[in-house]
Amino acid sequence: MGKKVYFTSEFVSPGHPDKICDQISDSILDACLKDDENSRVACEAFATTGLVVIGGEITTKTYVDVQKIVREKITEIGYRPGMGFDADCGVLNTIHSQSPDISMGVDTGGAGDQGIMFGGAVNETEELMPLALVLSRGIIQKLTKLTRSKELSWARPDAKAQVTLAYDENGKVLGVDTIVLSVQHNEEVTQRQIEEDLKEKVIKPVLEKYDLKIDEVRKFHINPTGRFVIGGPHGDSGLTGRKIIIDTYGGYFRHGGGAFSGKDPSKVDRSAAYAARWIAKNIVAAGFATKCEVQLSYAIGVVEPVSIRVETFGTGTVEETRIEEAVAKLFDLTPNGIQKSLNLRKPSFRYQDLAAFGHIGRTDIDTPWERLNKIGELKKAINLQK
Repeated sequence: MGKKVYFTSEFVSPGHPDKICDQISDSILDACLKDDENSRVACEAFATTGLVVIGGEITTKTYVDVQKIVREKITEIGYRPGMGFDADCGVLNTIHSQSPDISMGVDTGGAGDQGIMFGGAVNETEELMPLALVLSRGIIQKLTKLTRSKELSWARPDAKAQVTLAYDENGKVLGVDTIVLSVQHNEEVTQRQIEEDLKEKVIKPVLEKYDLKIDEVRKFHINPTGRFVIGGPHGDSGLTGRKIIIDTYGGYFRHGGGAFSGKDPSKVDRSAAYAARWIAKNIVAAGFATKCEVQLSYAIGVVEPVSIRVETFGTGTVEETRIEEAVAKLFDLTPNGIQKSLNLRKPSFRYQDLAAFGHIGRTDIDTPWERLNKIGELKKAINLQK
């Protein structure tokens, strides 16, 4: 057998300190957009033992009860008295209105800031996502479901999963090499029960969904320190925007650095990253590549993107420049164009649900950037260039 290549992605639960903050920020955004779709929101949260601080800039015509939103979200996530963090914590609100220097550029249809955004697609899964990220997310989703249903009565909200895949030299997935899973727990449960429950009830069914066998995983690290009672913001502080790799592709594709949560769709950090995924997924689904990454860039107050770049990593069936020309022609990549095309101001989903389990490649939520509705147009536009 030839040389193996390894790639690893991780995922964290909705009860992770940073994810608590992401969900709070997007819950506030959801509340603003519900009654005023033109709300300008840039909201961030900080969480620590006994305290949540909300800051940022919001301009909206509606009233948002920040205290209520924060406390309800903490309860929904699963934190209760006795865990070191719960809904009775202090909530400090320091929000003010958007800077007029920024709003003057957005008012004319320009981007709310400069920046670079990436989106990607690869044929490792049916949803055209990297398998390591999909498995890590699946483990956390299954774990969260069992924790909230009390089937895993010993489990608490904070958790992290990590999956390492082995590839051959040609990039083909050979199997799962290592799984790391750390789950916050009560004082009474034994390490043996934790390992048995997680392998049988959480990991095994997720692997089987992708025709993978738990017996073929080379190594497991389950709660490797042997104790994880203190967790959530009581164990580590949380901050909005610190889990951007989990939110997207698990490190498989590049990331421009801008976070999503707490930002209204005029912020291209969010909207253009969604658009880049939409473009890349349709390119792969149309058969023009088996792996594709799209980069978009913007300048503050400028309507059109500064640049569009398509990378197919040697898997393309046509020249990348031809794909780029078709993309520029078929997709309205102005900030307002993206918002309208993807219905980001009146979404059928909640942004806070994306913050919980990722923004890209979701199969449980109908997000417009996952729709394969540009395949025919791409084929027609690219084939006409011959």
